[in-house]
Order: sequence, then C-alpha cells, then structure tokens
Amino acid sequence: MKKFLSFIFCFFTMSMVVHADIDLAPGAKSAILMDASTKTILYAKNEDESLPPASMTKIMSMLLIMEEIDKGNLSFDDKITISENASKMGGSQLFLQTGEVYPVKELLKGIAIASGNDAVVAMAEKIGGSVDNFVAMMNKRAKELGLKNTKFMNPHGLDAEGHVSSAKDMAIIAQELLKHEKILEFTSIYEDYLKKNDGSSIWLVNTNKLVRFYDGVDGLKTGFTKTALYCLTATGQKNNLRLISVVMGEATSDERSSDTSNLLNYGFNTYELYKAFDSNTSLGTKRVEFGKKDSVSLSLMQDYVKLLKKNEEKPGYSFEVKVDTIKAPVKKGQVVGKANVIYNGQIIDEVDVTVLEDIEKANIWDFFHKNLKSITGGKNNIKNT
Repeated sequence: MKKFLSFIFCFFTMSMVVHADIDLAPGAKSAILMDASTKTILYAKNEDESLPPASMTKIMSMLLIMEEIDKGNLSFDDKITISENASKMGGSQLFLQTGEVYPVKELLKGIAIASGNDAVVAMAEKIGGSVDNFVAMMNKRAKELGLKNTKFMNPHGLDAEGHVSSAKDMAIIAQELLKHEKILEFTSIYEDYLKKNDGSSIWLVNTNKLVRFYDGVDGLKTGFTKTALYCLTATGQKNNLRLISVVMGEATSDERSSDTSNLLNYGFNTYELYKAFDSNTSLGTKRVEFGKKDSVSLSLMQDYVKLLKKNEEKPGYSFEVKVDTIKAPVKKGQVVGKANVIYNGQIIDEVDVTVLEDIEKANIWDFFHKNLKSITGGKNNIKNT
C-alpha cells in the first residue's frame, strides 16, 4: 500500500514539472522552481548536477542558527566575540575586528544581507565550538534532509575542493529554512547599517537585488565565486503562493536576476494554491480520558493545500480520521492520530491530526463534580469518533 501511495503522490507531483526543453533559465547551468508549501517542482533543468554553490552555502548555516535559537540554545541577544580566525576571512565581509563583540541578531543580519564571511565563521565557532564541528553539523543536517548531491567543506561557500550542492538540494534547504519565518525579517531588508564597536557604521546592501526590484521577493541568498559564477536561491510570495527558485552558474549578476525573474513570473502567472481544508475546522470530536473536559474537537495539523493551475477545477477531498485513545493532558499542536486523504475513492495521502484546544488533566474536584452531575441526572452528550 505504501508503494502504491508513493506512486500516486509522485505521479501527481511530476505531472506538474515543466521539462527543460522549455528553457526558462537559459543562462543557468542548472535551475529549479518549487512551490514551498507542497514541494511540487514546477520547472527543472539539470537540477541534480553537483556544482559549487558559493555563498548560497549560508542558507544551511542560517538554518542551523535558526534551529539553535528555536531550541533555546541561542538567543538573538547573545553576545559573540569575534575570533582572529573569523576576522581574517576573505571574500565578502563586514570587516569585523578580533575581539569585537556583537549580538547574534546583528551578525545574522550581516550574513543575510551582506553575506558576511567573517560573521558566519563567528557564528559557526559559537554553535559548533569550531568551524570543523559546525561543518560536520551542516553535513549531518544535509543527510537528515535527504540531500543526495551536497557536501559542505566550510560554512561560507568560498571555493574548496569537494564543496558542492545542486539546485534541487538548495531548494530543499531553503524550504526548511523558511519554516523559521523570522529569517525573512533579515533576508527581506534591502539596506541597513551595522554599528561597529568603535561607533562607526558599515552600510549593508543586499546582494539580492530582486528584494528591491521584484514585487513579492523577500529572500533568500546569492552566491558568487570565480568557479561557481553567479548563483541565487530566491523566494517570493504573492497572495498565498510562495515559490522558491534556484539558478546556478550564471555568467553575470544581471542574467542571474533575469533568469530568476523568468522562473518566478512563470510560477506566479501559471499556478495558485488551493486550500482544500482549513486546519481551524473541526473534523469531529473524540472522547478524552481523565480530562477536565470529556471530549475535544479534532482537526488536521496543518491546512491541506494543493497546487493547481489557474482556472483549473477545484478537486474535492474527504478525510478519514484514525485516532486511538486520547488521554489528558493534551495540547493543541500535539499529534494524536492520522487522517487518510480520499480523492475519487482512493487514498492519496496521509496527514497528522491534532486537537483544536488544550485539555488539562482533571483533578479530584473535577471528578467529584462530574460524578455529582451524573448522580443528579445531568446530561453528558458526547460525540465519539
């Protein structure tokens, strides 16, 4: 059955792909366009070819930074002391000096906007204890994401033998980073200033010019070295559709921007995101054991969305809920079961089910009142699914 479901899913996904004979990115060695919500690939050109990613490498570095913040191991206000190693980094930099101290927020801003190699090395040393340990974390995370054509040798993207990724892998990393929506507060800035320890300021200008010149673009990361040439992983949103595009190996920055614009134009002009089910809607109720309330409403963990071509007929789906016993306490956002997604009588997907409200565990007085209500003839109508 799992192989059958996988086949159906792959068929629906691959049927959306525009093959490379329609060249939307003529200047790129490789390119991809993906819907961020469904991971549907809308266009692909040599998407699995391993190429040097240059500073697009920092998308993985920023992912690890954001994950450490979400875990509580790091905060935006934590102070980072710049090491001699970090201050000596070449390429794009913020000209940080050995011994200077900056909050994480400022260094992250310098990475996202100005691609500061010195800033990302300082963060790598903070999180990993050393750059080598941080790079090991990057490669471990790449493996967890199922990346097949990626190996990192450093956290910044300067040319190094064996340091490679692919357009498809970069899109997957970007999609994972976008789960941390706060990163867009940094990547969407076109220009800002970094206040130095001596009171002077460094003008930061986003290397991704589309943030300013393409309506809806709010990230993500450029790259350039003589080996990699010009690269860009971009993301933008119009209405409720968020797209991720990647181009690698462009000859000029203008071609990089032009091909990225072509990809995004195609995606936004051709597709729309259809919300088939709102996760705030109840799918029915389920009895809760030992709870302050006897039942709770169930729903999907996330909105169920499908990518459709514009003006395409909206399909209808039904949901078959599979939830075993629920015991209090239970919290909204906690997985309590699964739901089969039914389309034309066939199971096409399986998604997580949660509850629509927190239910606390009952105490002795709650049980007393429930028993008293039962003795005195109070009605307790529970719909059990």
